[in-house]
Amino acid sequence: MGEPTLSIHALPGVPLIAPGDDLGPVILAALGAGGLVLRDGDIIVLAQKIVSKAEGRAVPLSGVRPSFAAQDLATRCDKDARLVELILSETDRVMRVRRGVLIVRHRLGFVLANAGIDQSNVDHGGEPVALLLPLDPDASAAAIRDALVKASGADVAVVIIDSFGRAWRNGTCGVAIGCAGMAGLLDLRGTPDLYGRELATSELGLADEVAAAASLAMGQAAEGAPIVLLRGVAYGRREGKAAELIRPLEMDLFP
Repeated sequence: MGEPTLSIHALPGVPLIAPGDDLGPVILAALGAGGLVLRDGDIIVLAQKIVSKAEGRAVPLSGVRPSFAAQDLATRCDKDARLVELILSETDRVMRVRRGVLIVRHRLGFVLANAGIDQSNVDHGGEPVALLLPLDPDASAAAIRDALVKASGADVAVVIIDSFGRAWRNGTCGVAIGCAGMAGLLDLRGTPDLYGRELATSELGLADEVAAAASLAMGQAAEGAPIVLLRGVAYGRREGKAAELIRPLEMDLFP
């Protein structure tokens, strides 16, 4: 038996995505353009931006009226008050504020800068536009997976990813915000290590590892490769969600 092989394919020819676009056919067309056919066990990884665009999560700042709280916070962090208003609308708790930095706990549980709201790689069309995260990325991943399984007959997984900063480390890294068809968090407790010793605490952030691998092929700037196929990932097959990766507040060592 040969060594396990992991392949990562950035799919070609993905068009610019507009509100209302059906991502299932877009993915299948990109697979065809790359000479690829879905197989059981494949993982399709999508950049958050194309999911948010398809779901109409782009908001022109011209229509945003900042509250007094947003204006005050904008002065403290040196940001557009309209953008801060959108950030607050997506936020359960403001964690840290510094000039140029606004760290929040998103309504979905993520701790990240600016509630994941981004203005890069978005067509501003003459006026500033902000792109919000999908309303429910796990549900988005499940709907896309259902469409792919129905169209191809292959048992595949879908992961939606974004780029997050990490506590005590510089730089951003691909992180799963939506997942379907595979475990988000893989529990390895009770399995043996190399020497037969039973693992007692090991839990693998599987969807995040998939996200980081796919992010290498996607790029972070103008590469234009928002859909990636991972093939050969060994993972426990079960229904799962990216929400599994969010540590409950009562277990948070640094609240």
